[in-house]
Amino acid sequence: MSSAVKIVTILYLVVLASVMGAGIYAGAVVAPVTFNSSEILGAGALSRYQEGIIMTENFVRLSYAVVLAMVFVVLFEFYRFARIERDAVSSIAAVLVVATAGLFSFHFVPEIVALQQVGEAMTQEPEFRLVHEYSETNFKLFVFATLVLLVRNLHARLR
Repeated sequence: MSSAVKIVTILYLVVLASVMGAGIYAGAVVAPVTFNSSEILGAGALSRYQEGIIMTENFVRLSYAVVLAMVFVVLFEFYRFARIERDAVSSIAAVLVVATAGLFSFHFVPEIVALQQVGEAMTQEPEFRLVHEYSETNFKLFVFATLVLLVRNLHARLR
């Protein structure tokens, strides 16, 4: 393996790990802190709707990194595929990463932003809850597929 390929591989693995870590951190730390702001700021400081706006902004910004990871996955895994480094598990994980990243960044985040812009009452509607629930499930699948892709690539490189 040439030094250029090694550098790109390391960069790829760092991007996968970073985006996966950012996603886990957003869900496990940022969301619980944001949606429990009254414990930190006192009761009445922020409404649930305002907390949701803040959380959405976090996910808007995270979506930029998710798109970057999606581009890396497409380019790197296509390169591996073209070099006949075929791995069914990695291929499936790559397709899942690309699909869920695209859904998150280009469907769910814009849809949630649009629904929030309608107003606070919309966030209480079943439509909003359903979009939010699907978005969470989609993102969990994105993180899991990214983990699988990361582990498979590490395994292939460390043999």
